[in-house]
Amino acid sequence: MSTLTDEQIDRYARHIILKEIGGPGQARLLQSKVLLIGAGGLGSPLALYLAAAGVGTIGIVDDDVVSLSNLQRQIAHRTADIGRPKTDSAADAIAALNPDVTVRRHPLRLTPENAAAIIADYDLVADGSDNFATRFLVNDVCFFQGIPLVSAALGQYEGQLSTYRGFEDDKPCYRCLFPAPPPADLVPSCAEVGILGLIAGTMACLQGTEIVKELVGFGERLAGQLLIYDALEVTFRKVRVRPDPKCRLCGEKPEITGVVTAEYAPPDSDACTAE
Repeated sequence: MSTLTDEQIDRYARHIILKEIGGPGQARLLQSKVLLIGAGGLGSPLALYLAAAGVGTIGIVDDDVVSLSNLQRQIAHRTADIGRPKTDSAADAIAALNPDVTVRRHPLRLTPENAAAIIADYDLVADGSDNFATRFLVNDVCFFQGIPLVSAALGQYEGQLSTYRGFEDDKPCYRCLFPAPPPADLVPSCAEVGILGLIAGTMACLQGTEIVKELVGFGERLAGQLLIYDALEVTFRKVRVRPDPKCRLCGEKPEITGVVTAEYAPPDSDACTAE
């Protein structure tokens, strides 16, 4: 375990005095590598909080550029960043916040051809993608590589969050909960129905908390549970999610044995339930 410098002891002092984290836990964070799928509504605030927490290496996958309509919720980007790749503007924001953090930029869209190689070099994946094809692809790669997946999704005034460790016998994967994408006409885009920007921040903070707990190893974690937040009713509820013995990926008779399948079709909408 590496020794913290005097500057790091000062920067992370409020973590270090927590008995669940302490110096050893902070050192683990600094040695950890987390891959963010998307630098949008979820990935933007998540990147900043993970950087502030001292996660040593943050990878960012996003092939989009910053637009004016993003700025209502994607807080890693600034007005001056409009037109820039989101990976670049997010990397600049992280560097300004915490020089301890190494940022790896992946300015591309994940595909069955590149996902396994990119994900393999990380300890944990945080999914904030905007389409179901990517979400299934990320789940499947994480399953085959034995990498924890912390996945969040957004609606107009609500959000969902869970951790998927389907490679463990008693834990479900994403497909146990969502066996197939919903019909396209049931998933309106954020551009069509809108979204409260603060919902993205709320869910990103919860997602970041679960990531730190996974990396350090403390507290009750969300593997096997789905957290649902409703901002209009101001409610949180947890739903138990058990492994599905009929799951096509992690069930008793899996049908999916590799990530290169026809299921990961290019997305055709910016799904509001998965930004």
